[in-house]
Amino acid sequence: MTAHPTAPGLRHVLILGGTAEARELAAALVAGGRVRVTSSLAGRVAAPRLPVGEVRVGGFGGVEGLVRWAREHGVDALVDATHPFAEVMSANAARAAAAAGVPLLALRRPGWEPQPGDVWHRVASLDGAAAALPALGRRVFLTTGRMGLARFAHLDGLWFLVRSVDAPEGPRPPRMKTLLDRGPFTLEGERALLAAHRIDVLVTKDSGAAATAPKLTAAREAGVPVVLVTRPPAPAGVATVPGPAEAVAWLRDRLG
Repeated sequence: MTAHPTAPGLRHVLILGGTAEARELAAALVAGGRVRVTSSLAGRVAAPRLPVGEVRVGGFGGVEGLVRWAREHGVDALVDATHPFAEVMSANAARAAAAAGVPLLALRRPGWEPQPGDVWHRVASLDGAAAALPALGRRVFLTTGRMGLARFAHLDGLWFLVRSVDAPEGPRPPRMKTLLDRGPFTLEGERALLAAHRIDVLVTKDSGAAATAPKLTAAREAGVPVVLVTRPPAPAGVATVPGPAEAVAWLRDRLG
């Protein structure tokens, strides 16, 4: 691996990205012109939306690989702006930042809050969601991504509409229709989707994303219960901010 030295006086920020907030942060930092910005994407989506600035795609090879990359590339600050459910990557980032002596910030958008009329069933995992479904409905709108479909593969008595960016692979429910799509989604579109497929239960993760929130409003209006998988906590001791503007301010305080 060849190091790319940062210009004298220019600080280097590594953003572990893939989210809309990560792209917004990269754009704000690049526009400010005072730092070198590298965004790292996991590579799980075939055609990701690329941020401005430098971009690398693929894993680092665990904690040791991330520490090595940070040192070789002169990283001055690390921002974990991954998906709220990227638990392993967040844990690796915390360990790597501590080992490399680099300040770490977690950028985490707030989770969703229930509104009057919502019927939410909070569960701790996809397995918990699968266990809750038979008592709640028969036609399921599953929006938890393609990676966890095996958790629902045994539910042969239910029908699933699965929405994901890329086509699912591996074990999956036997009665299933796949909808390949990417947000943002409109309220009108989500209403039509629930009605057209006669959806009577929605399963989603508490990502907190505004781009995918209309499904919750459509479910509320239709009286459709929601099985909501709660997000894992951020690693202990890691500074956390809710948005890109706060992340920029934090970086300015740390980097000058």
